[in-house]
Amino acid sequence: MKVKVWKPTEEEVLKAKKWPTWEKEESTFDWYYDEPEQFYVIEGEVEVTLDDGTKVSFGAGDMVRFDAGVSCTWNVKKYIRKHYNFG
Repeated sequence: MKVKVWKPTEEEVLKAKKWPTWEKEESTFDWYYDEPEQFYVIEGEVEVTLDDGTKVSFGAGDMVRFDAGVSCTWNVKKYIRKHYNFG
C-alpha cells in the first residue's frame, strides 16, 4: 500500500505532537516522496491523487503514511496544518 490513513491511538498522537509542524493554504501541487513520511493532521482537508489515478482523502484527526517513491498531486481543499516526520 502506497498510502495508509488511520485513526491514531492517543499514544501515537502524543508522539506526533513532538514532530515539526507544516501548514499550507488551499492549493494544488505535485509532490514526490523520496523517503517515507508519516504525519498527523491537526486541521484541514486534503484529497491526493496518486500517479495511477487512485484518490486518497484525509483530514483533521487522521494519521497518514506515504511510502518512499510515491508521486502524487495534492489538492488542499481546506487549509491544512500537520505534525510530520520523515524516515
